[in-house]
Amino acid sequence: MRLGRHRAALPVEQRRRKALRRGVLAGAAAVAIVAAGVVVIFGGGGALCSTREPVLVSVAAAVDVAPVAMEAAGKFNDARHTVGARCVLIQVTEQPPATVLRTLIGDRAGILRERPDGWIADSSAWIRLARKQGANALPTGESVVATSPLVFATRQSLAQRFSVGKTEMNWRMVFPSTVRGRLTPNANEPDIVRVPDPSLAGAGIATVAAARDVVGNGPEADKALTAFVRWAQAGSAPDYRSMLAAVDDHALWKRPVVIVPEQSVWTHNQPPAADPVVALHPREGTINLDYPYVVTATDPTVAEASTLFADWLRGAEAQELVRRAGFHSGDGSQGPISPGPEIPSGAPRTRPSVSPEDIDNALQAWSRLAPPTNILVLADTSKHMADKLKNATRLGVALSAAKIGLQLFPDSTYMGMWEFADGLGGGKGYQQRVGLGPITRPESGQIIRRSVLDQLTTTITAHPGRDSSLYDTIANGFAEVERGYREEMNNTLLVITSGRDDGRGATQAELLRKLHDRWDPNRPVQIVIIAFGTGIDRPSLAEIASATNGSLHVAQQPDEIIDVFLAALARRLCHPTCKPTT
Repeated sequence: MRLGRHRAALPVEQRRRKALRRGVLAGAAAVAIVAAGVVVIFGGGGALCSTREPVLVSVAAAVDVAPVAMEAAGKFNDARHTVGARCVLIQVTEQPPATVLRTLIGDRAGILRERPDGWIADSSAWIRLARKQGANALPTGESVVATSPLVFATRQSLAQRFSVGKTEMNWRMVFPSTVRGRLTPNANEPDIVRVPDPSLAGAGIATVAAARDVVGNGPEADKALTAFVRWAQAGSAPDYRSMLAAVDDHALWKRPVVIVPEQSVWTHNQPPAADPVVALHPREGTINLDYPYVVTATDPTVAEASTLFADWLRGAEAQELVRRAGFHSGDGSQGPISPGPEIPSGAPRTRPSVSPEDIDNALQAWSRLAPPTNILVLADTSKHMADKLKNATRLGVALSAAKIGLQLFPDSTYMGMWEFADGLGGGKGYQQRVGLGPITRPESGQIIRRSVLDQLTTTITAHPGRDSSLYDTIANGFAEVERGYREEMNNTLLVITSGRDDGRGATQAELLRKLHDRWDPNRPVQIVIIAFGTGIDRPSLAEIASATNGSLHVAQQPDEIIDVFLAALARRLCHPTCKPTT
């Protein structure tokens, strides 16, 4: 992302003075000094400004609206608007909304050098979030500069293929195919629908809201939303430019679709292309992104000048600039001027059921589900996992699901894996196969952990002659996650098991005492148990999971395993007040 992009606006003398403190201003102005500096005239005539320093207004604008905001600032500056006989000069810089938000709420890391005097975000959700997080100085009544509907964007050739296959774009495509009832996408639908990172882009926030709106509420909906978040993280991008560039990249995905504002498709297609990107409307209706201007200045004079620019942006001249840049007007009543054949001519149908409150709640859900995971997987390879479940062993069923589930973990994940059965590890009852650490880095050698884990889902086997050392392994695995605890992550011990311990080590009562003694609500490690087949000691396993505010799930088939795994992750939506789940 290009940060701090700017356009010059100050006269040469003043620009040299101010560049050290505020950066170069947007727009351009010529200066003539008359009567030994008594009066300064900006431009080739017209309104006069006093000899006092101009009122400088810095405006931070989201990446997609920044170019037209810069152009508008230049015209505003040329018109020599004044506050108290002082000329107002606007500086626009391109800044990510999340960076501006952190600056306004007083964070110490990842902030701007100076607080801006005006802010054009790519969604009103950022403004509401800033107020909720302590930016109380923001005035009410922000004005919307532009709007743009969310669209599904893909290459023209792929859009034609989808049309031939009678595949309409729809919001359920943002979910992994397992939520839609199959393990992999079919050939007539996208193999990936990439979503902008909701922690960085307004389109991502709106997509989360649409996903929640489509699936509704309740336990099943929570699992679907969890699957969406995990899937979206794996394919998210920080901004619309990089997302649309990925659509043209044939190397990774065969049938990629991205969700972006319609205007970004217009921008992407400005250089002619043999296979341009086209914008497609989702059949259930879309969400319109708004681009609100909020005055953030604390100085009264600068705030007045910032308000003057905000009001001017709603006028006819500025709104024409907005529409010529591929946006819809601020009130949404007028579409882009010369949108081009890749933009649908008809106005999209909106989803009236998605309210601002829904968007805010969806963003909160993302914030709970999105933090990366520090997870140690304990795989039961005892004789019980060699038992048959229909056409495969219990372990085979579990590993088939694990191979799919591995795709739901983004690159920010820390993961490790142990297998356990009596006698393994020199008599410990378990052995480490992959040490806990970054999934995108090798533990040793050249092969990253993700690839090693994926290989193990195919090669690891059960030991028909070995008993289960379940309780001992849980105790040691819990201690391992404690040692590798990461504050910024959700720390989890995932146990994949037949659900039985053969009594060669610690008892269930001894394990429970250890967990009660060690579990720290300020550094919580959650035990999630997925048990397979029949003959499971359900009460004992439920007590173990509950001791860490974890959960127990029972499954028989691979699709059920993905389902219960998502149910376990969905508990983040209620943590730490979740009720025990068995």
